[in-house]
Amino acid sequence: MSRPEATGAKTPMLETESGLGEKGLNKGVVGVLGAVVIGISCIAPAYTLTAALGPTVAEVGTQLPAIFLAGFLPMLLVALGYRELNSAMPDSGTSFTWATRAFGPWIGWMGGWGLIAATIIVLSNLAAVAVDFFYILLAQLTGNEAIGELTKNLWINIPTTLVFIAIACWISYRGMQTTKIFQYVLVAFQLIVLGWFAIAAFVHVNNGTAFDATPISLEWFNPMAVESFSAFAAGVSLSIFIFWGWDVTLTMNEETKDPDKVPGRAATLTVLIIMAIYMVVALAVISYAGVGDTGLGAGNPENQESIFAVLSGPIMGPFAILMSLAILSSSAASLQSTMVSPARTILAMGYYKALPERFGNVSPRFMSPSVATITAGVAAAAFYVLTRLLSENALWDTITALGMMICFYYGVTALACVWYFRRELFASARNIVFKFLAPLVGGVVLLVMFFSTARDSMSPDYGSGSNVGGLGMVFILGMGVLMLGVVIMVVMRVRQPGFFKGETLKRLK
Repeated sequence: MSRPEATGAKTPMLETESGLGEKGLNKGVVGVLGAVVIGISCIAPAYTLTAALGPTVAEVGTQLPAIFLAGFLPMLLVALGYRELNSAMPDSGTSFTWATRAFGPWIGWMGGWGLIAATIIVLSNLAAVAVDFFYILLAQLTGNEAIGELTKNLWINIPTTLVFIAIACWISYRGMQTTKIFQYVLVAFQLIVLGWFAIAAFVHVNNGTAFDATPISLEWFNPMAVESFSAFAAGVSLSIFIFWGWDVTLTMNEETKDPDKVPGRAATLTVLIIMAIYMVVALAVISYAGVGDTGLGAGNPENQESIFAVLSGPIMGPFAILMSLAILSSSAASLQSTMVSPARTILAMGYYKALPERFGNVSPRFMSPSVATITAGVAAAAFYVLTRLLSENALWDTITALGMMICFYYGVTALACVWYFRRELFASARNIVFKFLAPLVGGVVLLVMFFSTARDSMSPDYGSGSNVGGLGMVFILGMGVLMLGVVIMVVMRVRQPGFFKGETLKRLK
């Protein structure tokens, strides 16, 4: 297939054997290792753990490992369903394309919107965290604590955040080869530092120098030991969020060395590796600090904003600065790798004319989504500026609402797997497990979590406690973003009806 002649040129719609189109992306540049590295980067274990460990411990105490396992299970089941869909239909549109082929254009469009909205929101948050730790690191290096406070100055914070987003957008625009090299370095560094932290914590426990040495017990892995169902549900909700991001390995499937196999294998491996990392670090934190609510205890409310910022000094000594650098590199790497997912979904939606056709443009030099990548970056920047100027609570409440969108589009895609393969579900034992039971259970669990979170977030006490007329701000923001998608979808139905009539992407009969 010939490449487009100029930046912004439309790629001709060339169908593959699956009935999907080739979009002109750079083929064969990502193997299993590269895809796993980008997947781990997108999840951002150092950034995610420092923010999630404290709040989760506050909910479930020493049952943290059990909660991680409970959140891991639906992610693994959904990943298995994604793998089957990818083998049958490798396409950068993933959730959008697969749900359209299974359920038709309306549900497919909303599945794509859920993915785009979730990733755009988290891009703005990642940029904010990267900027916070950038100034914290500068303060540590110079010994001037005042530099760390600069992040609270909006007129310094906002321009710096926009620079971070622009750099991530530029690297992503240059294609998967540049992205892959950038990620190898940053992911390797953060994993080394996390390993160092965990080993050092266990050494302190063994030497009797831990803050609150707590022997590891099998009871920690028992979800039935959680005190209440509400605590269990809250913990699982947090757990699902920390595993989110592995599906980036599938959005770049058209750029892998073997689109039928590499993305699915990478997705499964990414989930398993992340689970191992989380479990080791969680055990190290609880063993060293305990779950008390005073001092260095992991349950102390004052430690919940960033558990590593509190514990890295006592555990790693003079090398604690490496943890700040690891969290900065983790959020910066994830900012760039997360850009891959919405850009390729927007590309696919433009290519199949579910969005204006210009979004389907591919750079002839880098063979990457051009307009789609820039659009994702601009949208993330605009979202950050708007919410940060309105109030910091609005930004963080939208991040809380992110969980609803994750559960929505993951759940829809998992059920799309069951429906798409409905005629062959019982043809073999393998099909029963991977095309029926795994995606069905995973999808149902996540959709139940979606409706449960939507109901709970209606409370004015949910999230930051902000509300409008007694209705929780998290609910208003979460459902508002989804309703915005419905409005845009209806506009596109009027302006470009071809997609909605099944002319550009057909539903499987």
